[in-house]
Amino acid sequence: MSRILKIGIIGSGGIAGSHVKAYRELTDVDIVAVADVIPGKAKQFIDFWNIPSAQPFDDYRRLLELDLDCVSICTPNVAHYQTTIDALKAGKNVMLEKPMSVTLNEAIEMAQTAKQTGFMLNIGFQPRYDPNMRIIQDIVQSGQLGKVYYIETGGGRRRGMPGGTFISKDIAGAGAIADIGCYSLDMALNAMGYPKPVTVSASSSNYFGTNSRYHKEASRFDVEDFGVAMIRFENDLVLNFKISWAMHMDTLGPTLFLGTEGGLKVTPAGKGPWSGVFDGSVGAISYFHDVRGQHVESQIPVIEHNKNLFHEKVRDFVHAVLEGKQAPIPGEQIVRNQAIIDGIIRSSLLKREVTIDLE
Repeated sequence: MSRILKIGIIGSGGIAGSHVKAYRELTDVDIVAVADVIPGKAKQFIDFWNIPSAQPFDDYRRLLELDLDCVSICTPNVAHYQTTIDALKAGKNVMLEKPMSVTLNEAIEMAQTAKQTGFMLNIGFQPRYDPNMRIIQDIVQSGQLGKVYYIETGGGRRRGMPGGTFISKDIAGAGAIADIGCYSLDMALNAMGYPKPVTVSASSSNYFGTNSRYHKEASRFDVEDFGVAMIRFENDLVLNFKISWAMHMDTLGPTLFLGTEGGLKVTPAGKGPWSGVFDGSVGAISYFHDVRGQHVESQIPVIEHNKNLFHEKVRDFVHAVLEGKQAPIPGEQIVRNQAIIDGIIRSSLLKREVTIDLE
């Protein structure tokens, strides 16, 4: 008889529903508990999603006292750190929604705790499961671009500002940089094998979010809706990053990989005001190189697929737990993603370049 993993869900906001749907498509899991800090909300969530086997809790620490194999942490960003630490110390494998944390120090401690306890900390970057992301990674790591010395990534929505918990610094920690910027960073840096960042010079603003013409919750909007940064890495690599929830422009451009032997241009998929960043899929991939002294541009065929990327990430996590494998997207790696976000926020506040301290 196959093993059935017992799952708890902490946080019952919108993203938690996506976890429920993904778990329900698997035969080897059972959702047995849901916790939410708002009294009664966990019970409402259980009733809405018709999960009769699940117990509701107002305190996630009581949920962690149960005999669980895994927890999905779907809380607002500021709660990621303590909830993850407590879950790992309680002996649970963790599927954590992005961004990993609010600060670099939090991310470091979370990754260290996973290592010390021996339980899995997996971070939810589902765009990695687009097969075209694997193609980009294969091309970059094959060496055919030569030494990659410059990357440009990010993107922007003409209009795509969320509301609710996303726009309060006390709850979200940051805005567009953490919400969708983390995806763009992961796409580029995962292709490069996650090099070590050393300095960041950045600027951010929120001209659209704080203007009632553009956002109905402008009076409580106190995170950034735009950010730009230059990040230096070891081995003389630099990354130009730009991200926007709103702007008077159709695009901030594709992701570029410039190498000594070739270049790669990756355009995000989709059209319309909410498209233009790599929180979705790939629109086109172009490879630039020279052949016998002639400039050549080759179109890399984009794989058309109907994969549910969110399902793919949850399934991969579950199978890794069942098979005793390493975390598919380990927190130890995503610490470097969080280090950049942390550096962008610090540099923007200080209005100068800052160093990133990673041992």
